[in-house]
Amino acid sequence: MQTDQRPLVAVADGTVLDEILRLAAAVGCEPECVSDLGAARGRWARAPLVLTDDESAASAATADLPRRTGVLLVRKGPPAAESWKHAVTVGADAIVALPDDEDALLAALADMVEAPEPGGGHVLAVLGGRGGAGASVLAAGIAVTAARAGGRCLLVDCDPLGGGIDLVLGAELSEGLRWPGLRIGSGRVSMSALDDALPGTRHGEGALAVLSCGREGPGPDDAAVAAVVDAGRRAGRLVVCDLPRRRGPGTDAVLERAGLVVLVVPAEVRACVAAARVLADLGDHAGKVRALARGPAPDGLTSDDVADAVGVPSLGWLRRDRGLGRALERGVFDPRPGGGLATASRAVLGALPAPDHPQ
Repeated sequence: MQTDQRPLVAVADGTVLDEILRLAAAVGCEPECVSDLGAARGRWARAPLVLTDDESAASAATADLPRRTGVLLVRKGPPAAESWKHAVTVGADAIVALPDDEDALLAALADMVEAPEPGGGHVLAVLGGRGGAGASVLAAGIAVTAARAGGRCLLVDCDPLGGGIDLVLGAELSEGLRWPGLRIGSGRVSMSALDDALPGTRHGEGALAVLSCGREGPGPDDAAVAAVVDAGRRAGRLVVCDLPRRRGPGTDAVLERAGLVVLVVPAEVRACVAAARVLADLGDHAGKVRALARGPAPDGLTSDDVADAVGVPSLGWLRRDRGLGRALERGVFDPRPGGGLATASRAVLGALPAPDHPQ
């Protein structure tokens, strides 16, 4: 990270310092540590964040430091009466009491690694109206299409029984972590750390990072998915999540954050009935759902017919791409720009609402 973006740590308590360094390492943050605030006068005004403790803050009165924002007083356990006096002396914005306030400190350190992009990134969920609807292929197509257009994307596989979305991309041999090997113990992770750990590909000016489920082991839970999706949002990425048809571990975290949920529905009567059941299972999130009809239509159903049968607005068609199935079996994922998958992917991208501010 850039020197000017390093937080300044002036902490005398060795136990508190160890906790700060542990949390900083968890998010890839490299703080600048000094012995006391007086010795850091040159960095006091420039550092984006200052962390101090009771003993160091007490010395601030003699250091004659100017007032500034972005100062946290960190201590172990609940604040004592003297802690509040020290916080006033140093002009701290808040007292961080460990371990209860660990998440707040972790968030502050993570933001030093990559400052949140204004507005944040989009979160898009894709799931099938019935088995074999093609949701995983669409999710991969959307991510690749956005990357080809110069975007930076994160593709997240949330379906542990789907075989792994890296297989769709032909990236099963690519180096990098999958869900069974990715451990997020702190509840917070930076996008830069994910970029370093995950398989990724470049597409001109765009880039795609992929977090796939593996062929064995458990899938992700809500906390892990939330941490990954939030990292992508903070970094301004398009986060595309491939969801299972039934809600389970990891799905609620995505649904809460998604601005759009795409339900892929083959243009068949039975598939429409199945998709309506999937929609009902989404509960309060059903208002975000749009139907994408997948052709061909054996009996002439239109995309509006499919959407009406399911009970949601239509996003149009996902038309058949000749040769795509054979290419996928051979480990080749290269959607033709004018093909049905790329066309549907652009339609989905165009329907994304303005993103919420990342947390």
